[in-house]
Amino acid sequence: MVKHRGSSLMRTCSITKFLSRKKSLKKIALYVVVLLAFSILVFVFKTQSILEEVLLLSRSQESESESQHLQASVGKLWDAPFSNGLHQCIKPSAKYEVMPSAQGSNQFLTVRSNGGLNQMRAGISDMVAVAHIMNATLVIPQMDKHSFWQDSSTFSDIFDELHFITTLQGDVRIVKELPKDLESIPRVRKHFTSWSGMGYYKEMTQLWKDYQVIHVPKSDSRLANNDLPLVIQRLRCRAMYHALRFSAPIESLGKKLVERLRSHGGRYIALHLRYEKDMLAFTGCTYGLTDSESEELRIMRKNTNHWKVKQINSTEQRMAGFCPLTPKEVAIFLQALGYPPSTLIYIAAGDIYGGDAHLSELMFRFPNLVLKEKLATEEELKPFANHASKTAALDYIISIASDMFIPSYSGNMARAVEGHRRFLGHRKTINPDRKGLVQLFDDLESGQLSEGPSFSYLVQQMHKNRQGAPKRRKCSSPGIKGKARFRTEESFYENPYPECICNSTAV
Repeated sequence: MVKHRGSSLMRTCSITKFLSRKKSLKKIALYVVVLLAFSILVFVFKTQSILEEVLLLSRSQESESESQHLQASVGKLWDAPFSNGLHQCIKPSAKYEVMPSAQGSNQFLTVRSNGGLNQMRAGISDMVAVAHIMNATLVIPQMDKHSFWQDSSTFSDIFDELHFITTLQGDVRIVKELPKDLESIPRVRKHFTSWSGMGYYKEMTQLWKDYQVIHVPKSDSRLANNDLPLVIQRLRCRAMYHALRFSAPIESLGKKLVERLRSHGGRYIALHLRYEKDMLAFTGCTYGLTDSESEELRIMRKNTNHWKVKQINSTEQRMAGFCPLTPKEVAIFLQALGYPPSTLIYIAAGDIYGGDAHLSELMFRFPNLVLKEKLATEEELKPFANHASKTAALDYIISIASDMFIPSYSGNMARAVEGHRRFLGHRKTINPDRKGLVQLFDDLESGQLSEGPSFSYLVQQMHKNRQGAPKRRKCSSPGIKGKARFRTEESFYENPYPECICNSTAV
């Protein structure tokens, strides 16, 4: 009995101890669970914090990378093409400098220049070379006063006459006017054949046997682009790029306007927007115009006697790439190339046909559009009023100095500026592929394409090799014979490489 009670007591104590130990284990387990949960919570918090820091750092690096990429992309928009060490080379040799033509003669060449400013500049440069070949004294050329622009300016109004004479004194004798005793003597009026070479002009020297004065009524395209002696080609460059400096008033205002553009935004595009009335009438391009505007241009073309082609299919002209880009097309083109809306653009042109009505889309996309009338004061432009050649000279100076030159049409100014920029070190010039662009623009209009990255890529790929990089002048297209082949050549003044632009080993 006693034994049983003792045994029972012992069991009770054992159970009590076991229960007590069980409670302790529960506490420990609970503590462990709490500790583990806390540790997991801390780990999650720390991990989240680290991930956020990594994400922020990654975003920061991405943002910096995007910013650098954007800056690099914007930089590339303005970068000039690599010139491969090419430089100007137009100096004559010592032997050439003492050639007899530089001494002058009693045989005189009088010239009437024709066309607009840049057509006249090219023609005058050619006539310098012709006078040298024919051993003639060149009389300062007369300027065209009867063309569309009706500009009464004389040679000395537009060019620095004394500089012209003295710069070329080692090449050809130049006088301001025909000697008085020769004014009344018989002279021959000779239309020199277009794109003629040395042989032709050597034959023309036979005229000196019967005449002391030869008058040339047209000066444009009288000399071949190719197959002329190097000394003659370099003489043309000396005349064009050194001797034909603009008169002091034009040079002074031109430089002021360049400085004002630089102060506005640093870099600027010179856009030769060839959308004037005469150009649209001459080319027969009426896309985007109203019926009344198209009819006005047709009448103008019909009434202009020296424009031989009267009936023109505007649609065919445009599809073939023979029309100037419209202001709206230029705006789409510039945007596709990647130029931002803040880009400063100088309009190098005369009066835009239709004014703001046709400029509105370009102004909307690129608000920083500047015309010379906004850049210069009324007082500064007063001497230039009704003198188209003078205002064209201002456009020429501003275009040569620009960070980028873009012509909407490949006319005389476009070719002259592009060639001069090549001569000065291949400054960036984008020459639009008008035929290719028209197809893209029509696809936009029909909805087959939309503006955006894909469209921009197509435009940029189309123009990656049309940015003024060094290349030899293009010769005539194969299979074309006779004088027609010269029309397919690249103009000498559009690209004076290789004769006037050489590598580092040439002189």
